[in-house]
Amino acid sequence: MEASFLASTEANDSVFVINIPRVKFGIGSAKEIAHEASRLGMKSVLMVVGKKIAETKLYEETRSSLENGGLEVHVSTDVRVEPEDAELIRAYQAIKGMRLDGFIALGGGSTIDTAKILNLLYTYPRDIMDYVNRPIGRGLSPPGPLKPMIAVPTTAGTGSENTNVTIFDIHSMRVKTGISNQHMRPTVAVVDPLTTLSLPPMVTASSGLDVLNHAIESFTSHPYTAREKPHSPDERPVYSGATPISDIFARQAIMWVHRYLRRAVADPLDIEARYYMMLGASIAGIGFGHAGVHVPHAMAYPIAGMVREWHPEDYDFGYPISPHGISTAIPASYTFRYLAPSSHERFGEVAEILGIGHREMGSKELSDALFEYYVHLLEDLGIPTKLGDLGFRSSDVPGLVDGTLAQQRLLSLSPKRVGRRDLERLFGEMV
Repeated sequence: MEASFLASTEANDSVFVINIPRVKFGIGSAKEIAHEASRLGMKSVLMVVGKKIAETKLYEETRSSLENGGLEVHVSTDVRVEPEDAELIRAYQAIKGMRLDGFIALGGGSTIDTAKILNLLYTYPRDIMDYVNRPIGRGLSPPGPLKPMIAVPTTAGTGSENTNVTIFDIHSMRVKTGISNQHMRPTVAVVDPLTTLSLPPMVTASSGLDVLNHAIESFTSHPYTAREKPHSPDERPVYSGATPISDIFARQAIMWVHRYLRRAVADPLDIEARYYMMLGASIAGIGFGHAGVHVPHAMAYPIAGMVREWHPEDYDFGYPISPHGISTAIPASYTFRYLAPSSHERFGEVAEILGIGHREMGSKELSDALFEYYVHLLEDLGIPTKLGDLGFRSSDVPGLVDGTLAQQRLLSLSPKRVGRRDLERLFGEMV
């Protein structure tokens, strides 16, 4: 893979781009949110916060510090875990008449993604489908920068505070998709491990699995030099494929999740585990934020969009949900087993980091070792290993396949071309 990073011809793209915000990381860093807002010149801000976080001391202290610093603070709690397009549009309608010069997101990935979209629609009002990634939407980019935004994650999972991507459901299509462009990333990420101490076990487990999947998928994506050269630098996609920089972050994130995820789930007050899970989530976000993810995430989007009856523990929202980390982890088990022979060196290195094998293993031995690792990890965390446990049936496979095939932006990064028959086989094994 490393040698392929040097490929440079008239046909392929030999350039990758890293867009990251100013990142402020550390225990107690959340106390400096007001300082960052003042540094950005914010005067009137929208604070986007989930309803549960809005009942916490963290929210009260953050709002008070902003107001004591002379800022006018408007608040939106119109945040749905696993956001949907209709609710995002309603949230925008509620704030479009406000005079705002900045946004602050306090919460998990859904909250940060909601704030990104509100910022986009507020700054450059358009039909949301104009911005949605192709082929589902038109894939348009805004004409310039958005309002300054501070992202304060309270889960160690999505890495959304460091990415140019936002993910949500299109309710009418029952599919999850997203918006990605160079202007979507927050201006500042304030990442404080102490904000995760109140997370319940299933949320900790699901968000941590998302970190692991981000890291392994970005590490095993095809190299950025495998892309065709764009007609214009402006047309270069946000997700480029693996790069030497994303590899550095992915390797370390895999190691930290392997070492600390079980501990963080078992003991919410394990500060060391919380610290390294939060740091792992943040650096994995920087890595996959420019390299991208591939098949498990593409499969996860229709899983989340089509779930009908599962109400997982610690996600009591009154509606069925398949949390994003779980939606990616179940297919990751089967997909990595399937893809490993096509990228033996890369998956072999993953096995070495996880302590379950080495690059000299035979292909079947490597594939089986990765599958068994994932299944045992899910079992240890109390998470289903089959889509059937989430209520899916064999009759759902065609819809799941169609929803995955719509995610060509992600499937195109796979180390092996994956088509309808491959997906039918993989989903068939999961239900």
